[in-house]
Amino acid sequence: MTKVHPNTSSAESARAELGCGGAGVVAEATVLTVWRKSLLFNGNGFTVFDGKGNLVFRVDNYASGSRNEIVLMDVAGKPLLSIRRKKLSLGDHWLIYSGEEVINPRFAVKKCTSLRQSKTLARVTPCVPGAKAFATFVIEGSYSQRSCCVYDNRHQQLAEIKRKESPQGIALGLDVFRLTVEPDLDSSLAMAIVILLEQMFGSR
Repeated sequence: MTKVHPNTSSAESARAELGCGGAGVVAEATVLTVWRKSLLFNGNGFTVFDGKGNLVFRVDNYASGSRNEIVLMDVAGKPLLSIRRKKLSLGDHWLIYSGEEVINPRFAVKKCTSLRQSKTLARVTPCVPGAKAFATFVIEGSYSQRSCCVYDNRHQQLAEIKRKESPQGIALGLDVFRLTVEPDLDSSLAMAIVILLEQMFGSR
């Protein structure tokens, strides 16, 4: 990370580059550095930087409050996605909404539980009326080791979480890792999936 503090003048260009908020899709994969730390003092959350060290996403609103609702924000603090635990559901089941909406969720994410050994961690299903079953995503691997991927129904990789290494090739701690997002997946949704993996499999 070359910068820790946000470069607010580049907020709109950063969102356009990441394909957030309807800004379009880039032709190449987006590589982000995720820091499992809030910008707020002594708070839990995430701070996410682009390849130039500019802040692009932040999560810092659940340090002392309920973790049943988490908001992913852009560099300026604008809510992009709200993540809420589904009420009256069995297992670890969450819903993803646009902005701060409380109706019409965009995606449902459910932790996979199986008596058999499985590398599948969770499934992401669109909630939009008329959405096809093939639009479901699956997350496989090990979040605790920061080694997992998001795949589409054809098992094409859409995103990857991987340990970040120093220029000398030394793996950094689990609190700093790399998120690579392919053009077919919105980066804000990929980051929402990271947040949910932390809720489902994190050490906190």
